[in-house]
Amino acid sequence: MKRMTSPRGITISWDEYGSGPPLVLVHGSFSDHRTNWEFVKPLLEQRFTVHAVARRGRGETDPTEGHRLEDEGMDVAELIQALGEPVFLLGHSYGAQTALAAAARIPAGVRKLVLYEPPLPGIIGNEALARLEHLARTGNWDELAFTFFRDCLFVPVAELEQLRTTDLWAPIITDAEPSLGDLRGLHAYDFRPERFCQLARPVMLQVGSDSLRHLYVTDALAAVLPDCRVETLAGQAHEGMTTAPEMYAAAVTQFLLA
Repeated sequence: MKRMTSPRGITISWDEYGSGPPLVLVHGSFSDHRTNWEFVKPLLEQRFTVHAVARRGRGETDPTEGHRLEDEGMDVAELIQALGEPVFLLGHSYGAQTALAAAARIPAGVRKLVLYEPPLPGIIGNEALARLEHLARTGNWDELAFTFFRDCLFVPVAELEQLRTTDLWAPIITDAEPSLGDLRGLHAYDFRPERFCQLARPVMLQVGSDSLRHLYVTDALAAVLPDCRVETLAGQAHEGMTTAPEMYAAAVTQFLLA
């Protein structure tokens, strides 16, 4: 991993691979800088020099308590500034909200922006967060992840039970503790789409055709961003880079390199 210390004293780490124009990846929750991009990595590294950020508590990035979503946006912005040239920036889920915050802070550092289903802060209500906090206090990270996917993202129980039997579930549980920090940050985030109406950069807002669209801020952003398009990933839900990596890589590459 590569590492840097931010002007605020935070250790930020990232993986770097591939060749081509710089592409910064910002992972979502219940995943990390490797698992989020595992299946799409061999495709992206053929066209881009990828900088896959490890957000707080992942990789060698500092695990902090009580940080805000805006703090992680600053981490990404500071990494981009350290790279020394404008980048393509892509974020998934919570990482999409983080990438958006970074782009708004340093728009000159971002050539194009891709956001895959940035979540609506309201998906984490007070009661839902209280249930998750209780499970965290008892150390039941498996049930915490299951409860979040079932009660907040409305993933069908049968699908979750099937996921639990696959190799994909163990990394989800491994990331559950830092992901709770994400959920706390999202719960507290004051998202106002009008703040981004001055972001004069080309933006692609990605959505899965099978996703519950009201859980995400895609349409709110599409209404205010001055230069954006909405790209629907046919037959996919919230994890297109995992479930359809070829489709996902093709959509991203076509947009970024056009």
